[in-house]
Amino acid sequence: MKKYVILLYGVISYLLFLAVFNYFVAFMGNVWVPKSIDSDPTMPWASALLIDLALVLLFSVQHIVMARPNFKKWIKKFIPEAAERSTYVLASNLCLAVLIYFWQPLGGTIWQVEADWGRYLLYGLYFLGFGTVLLSTFLIDHFGLFGLKQILNPFRSKPFSEPHFQTPAMYKYTRHPMMLGMMVMMWSTPDMTITHLAGALMLTVFIAVSVRYEERDLVGVFGDKYQRYQQRVPKFFPRLYPKKTDLDLSLPEYFDPLAAQQRSKD
Repeated sequence: MKKYVILLYGVISYLLFLAVFNYFVAFMGNVWVPKSIDSDPTMPWASALLIDLALVLLFSVQHIVMARPNFKKWIKKFIPEAAERSTYVLASNLCLAVLIYFWQPLGGTIWQVEADWGRYLLYGLYFLGFGTVLLSTFLIDHFGLFGLKQILNPFRSKPFSEPHFQTPAMYKYTRHPMMLGMMVMMWSTPDMTITHLAGALMLTVFIAVSVRYEERDLVGVFGDKYQRYQQRVPKFFPRLYPKKTDLDLSLPEYFDPLAAQQRSKD
């Protein structure tokens, strides 16, 4: 009976993620939803800003704390291991839903693109960012990332194992394409208001801080392999031209060792 409860719990958490995140995409883009990031202000500017800051802080702390290995180890004392990732996903859903529901617009316009081609371009970039986020999850194991594989553990003869270090597709050019996609989403708007600017700035700071903690954990897990990856591949924005050192740094991973040895002799 317990394994079916875990299965149901994980499926509900995942379905809530789909609903809340897709609403967030519309919320940030000011499309299709009754309340968006740029809805009409309902309270004084200073009070609204403090509430928004508190909401982003709640969302940030939950993500950063619950993603740490020590927290994962601690929470497994109270819940089944198979449900740990689904619990993280559920908590993220709730914090994001709270942020959306209680968000307080500030008003004020910084820029507004009038030309149709400009608006289409920026909306195109916005949905390109969303597509990058979605594709990135599938490149690194979408169903494991959101807990669906883990909830099948009680039904498996072998437990779910974490994916090995790999750099598929976009990960060869940016270490965090998912976060890059999020930033493209947040900053690509034809109507930049004070509200939107404040939200984009706060969430960008959250991304920078969370990635710092994530990379520290990845170095702890993968060691020198990830450190070489850090040296070779930019954190967010792909390089237009590779650095001269990139070739040498990649030799141990991408070239025939005998050819590399002969190169050093020459």
